[in-house]
Amino acid sequence: MDVFAEYLAKIDNPVHQVTVEEVLAWVLQEFPQLEPRIGWNQPMFTDHGTYIIGFSVAKGHMAVAPEKAGMDHFAEVLKQGGVDHTKLLIRMKWTNPVDYGLLRQLIEYNIADKADCTSFWRV
Repeated sequence: MDVFAEYLAKIDNPVHQVTVEEVLAWVLQEFPQLEPRIGWNQPMFTDHGTYIIGFSVAKGHMAVAPEKAGMDHFAEVLKQGGVDHTKLLIRMKWTNPVDYGLLRQLIEYNIADKADCTSFWRV
């Protein structure tokens, strides 16, 4: 988690800080093969040099960015579940519990889908 220490220290709201730290720690625990890193001033995880998932903090939510292909793949799940999202990210509101089941699905999908990917982003 040392790689994320500076990022976490900059989160003003202590409750949000704890939530983000818990999510990042969960990803590291559940997917130890992923490499934690900071990119574009945000915490993210890569697998063999390719992007898997990233996170960012906003006033009302934690944004989860699984890349557009991940968003497209789960579009119906997100719609049916009433999950707040855009074309490129999911908004997990601070007032709701973190949906770890959804995070697991997103990460597992990207790991499998990008197993042979040789670039950072999908081409």
